[in-house]
Amino acid sequence: MTHSDIVVSKFDERWSEIFQSMKQVLSKYLNDLIIDIEHVGSTSVQGLGAKPILDIDIVIENYDVFPHVIQGLENIGYFHQEEWSFYGREAFGRKDVYTPWDGNSTRWMEHHLYVCNKDSKELARHLVFRDYLRNNPQVVIEYENLKRNLANTVKDRTSYTLGKTEFISMILEKVTDQMIK
Repeated sequence: MTHSDIVVSKFDERWSEIFQSMKQVLSKYLNDLIIDIEHVGSTSVQGLGAKPILDIDIVIENYDVFPHVIQGLENIGYFHQEEWSFYGREAFGRKDVYTPWDGNSTRWMEHHLYVCNKDSKELARHLVFRDYLRNNPQVVIEYENLKRNLANTVKDRTSYTLGKTEFISMILEKVTDQMIK
């Protein structure tokens, strides 16, 4: 029995498929305003168990287009969560389970949506960590074991996140050191 409400699910191939479907909807409504849409977080790493919540980073050139991006996202059911945002990574919430509204009443998987400018440190961290895990299967096993242990021992989401921070920081430091050499 777990102490928290955190469930680390076995990796699911459908996560990538769902992301691709969502990317098509988001791209359709944001097309020229964005550079790319990245699937980040644990659900983007083949074989890694995760909370079944997609993490999505929409990449923009700069903040000049951001007001238009907000409008485009509002048109399909998102709202800007300024209280969860900071410069370089803007958070968006969903009005309902059908967000992003695609005209087909699709009930989408739970997800976190962010808009990042292309030079954002947070975007860089997301991509570097994801790519490192994708290229290091042994580290994927270590990370999943840590996450399962935390899910079984901590009492809340904050403690779970804090428990992962040291591991993530260690990986980011290692990658940064390798890039400098």
